[in-house]
Amino acid sequence: MTPTPRLPLALAAPFTLGGLTLRNRLVATAHATAAVSDGAPTGADAAYWRRLAQGGAGMVITGGTAVAPESTLPQRYLTEAWRPEIKDAVRRRAEAITDEGAVAVAQLVHLGRETLGAGTYYAPVSAAAVRSPREATAPRPLGTEEVRGVVDAFRISAANSVQAGFHGVELHAGHGYLLAQFLSRATNTRADAYGDRIALLAEVIDAIRTEIGELPVGVRVSAEPGEDSGLGLDDLTELLPRLCAAAPFAYVNVTTGVRNTYVPGMATTRPPLLESVARLRSALALPLLVSQGFRSVADIERALDSGADLVGMARPYMADPDFARKVIAGDERSVRPCTGCNEGCRTFEPTGSCSVNPELGPPGAATRPAVPLSLTRPGAARSGPVAVLGAGPGGMECALTLARSGAEVTVFDAARQAGGQARLASLAPHRPGWRKFADYQREQLADLGVRVLLGSSPGPDELGEYAEIVLATGAREASVSVPGELRTLTSSDFLRRYGDVVPDAPVVAVLDDGFGWWQGISAVESALTAGAREVTFITPGTGFATGLSPENRTQLMNRLTGAPLRVVTLSSVLSTTADGVLLRHVLDGRETSLAADVLVTVGERVPHRPDFSPAAHQTVRAVGDCVVPRRIAHAVAEGRAAAEALAARAAEVLAARAARPL
Repeated sequence: MTPTPRLPLALAAPFTLGGLTLRNRLVATAHATAAVSDGAPTGADAAYWRRLAQGGAGMVITGGTAVAPESTLPQRYLTEAWRPEIKDAVRRRAEAITDEGAVAVAQLVHLGRETLGAGTYYAPVSAAAVRSPREATAPRPLGTEEVRGVVDAFRISAANSVQAGFHGVELHAGHGYLLAQFLSRATNTRADAYGDRIALLAEVIDAIRTEIGELPVGVRVSAEPGEDSGLGLDDLTELLPRLCAAAPFAYVNVTTGVRNTYVPGMATTRPPLLESVARLRSALALPLLVSQGFRSVADIERALDSGADLVGMARPYMADPDFARKVIAGDERSVRPCTGCNEGCRTFEPTGSCSVNPELGPPGAATRPAVPLSLTRPGAARSGPVAVLGAGPGGMECALTLARSGAEVTVFDAARQAGGQARLASLAPHRPGWRKFADYQREQLADLGVRVLLGSSPGPDELGEYAEIVLATGAREASVSVPGELRTLTSSDFLRRYGDVVPDAPVVAVLDDGFGWWQGISAVESALTAGAREVTFITPGTGFATGLSPENRTQLMNRLTGAPLRVVTLSSVLSTTADGVLLRHVLDGRETSLAADVLVTVGERVPHRPDFSPAAHQTVRAVGDCVVPRRIAHAVAEGRAAAEALAARAAEVLAARAARPL
């Protein structure tokens, strides 16, 4: 489909920053995939940044770069910028970006009192002995001479980064890390010269200037939530002009939040700073980069119109490294959307990935590893039309890849809407990202002219015309057998009907499976949204939302603060009565009862495959949940892998035909 012509976008205009020309106003802000070994970037790391820069961003800021040993983690997946012996590895990272036409900036950080939940080898330090809400103990306050050592650490790391080929550096003074701890009223209670909240940051900037001259030095800050945060928007608009006067720097990068909130989940649907851009612009007389939560051209253009000079994003480039190129070309419709799920990108097992982008694989793999299940013996290579059974994430990804390779493909699904489990998950409050991804896949299939037959379950005769069949029929939630009289629904049924159920059953009990994943949590949030008077979450596990990433769990708990929610752990449901449930504690066996109008159960998800026998000329593969129920990432990757295998078979057929004598 040809993109619709449109007026020139502000985001496409070049911008001059510290003597450097950015090809557009789009910035890939600091993030990292942890493709780092013993503190040094690997070849996979350089390949990631090269691919991102090829996608057209004007400036690329690399993250995960520490300035001192006490700011590293035991796994050593942060780049150790103070070490001169890793310069060649850092140079490969910088060249990967600059070779592709982007301005390369290295973000430098000292974590201070924030350990990221890791068992660090060193004692955490800070401006003062003020405990982080995210840590079990207070840090050790830095002595005056030690603070000067921090200044030197930033100076050395900046010099090493620029000597390795970066155009400049960005100082991470946000998200509650060490430089932010000195900026904050709440954490900087010092009585020495560094009690002036800008003193440390000003010294760092001046020290770096002695090494890199007039190359750009940026400062990233974050507006922290809460009246008593010590570093709110009012603080920033007071501190930044004073800092710039004391130690001029090239640009300011403004974002929001602290650890576990600065990477917003699906519940954040608009950029948090969008309404504050004009205020920031009026307070700051230097280039302004605003970040966090930007996804759409409309929001980016609005930020630029309101006074921002640059707009930054991170996860959207992980979902689609061609984001900048596509939106500049007016083809926003083809951007593979970041869902905000905070799953693959926040696990680092072993490196960061992306649930919706199967091209982002771990070190040593060109893509995410995925092996579709072959259900028939391989026969002679054939070519012909392909039937994909299932219009969920795996099936639609398979069909998209096939169509782009030129194959003839038809998608069937018994459901009336495409999207499968993704669309079901999106029915819950605060989970719209999955609908966005399902809509993207469906729209791309429409643009490619792929037939998608919804409400259709083809029989053997209809499937007989297809040489290849891909099963992407997903999973079904099993009912949990609970004897008794109370109305009982699976979590899947409840998601489809909670708006009708809760008004007549306002006291809701949710029985989780103990794994603390989204099925039970979404049932809780759905019940509360529908006006439940009371919700009780019952789990045989030890806690609530234990399966979620720290970011998702923290933001969930913030949403639920003040809600009529009770959590009962280490318990199972024995039976129900007409007005409640009988519980048994899994350790001591004690039985208790609680009132409820309806019971929602989270059951095991079991594979669902149609019962049919393929003809001799057909090959059948299965992908995603109909193999083993897992995450959307697996379904998408296996759908792509199945399509690539089919395309390879078709190429074999064509090659064999071409080789035959006439």
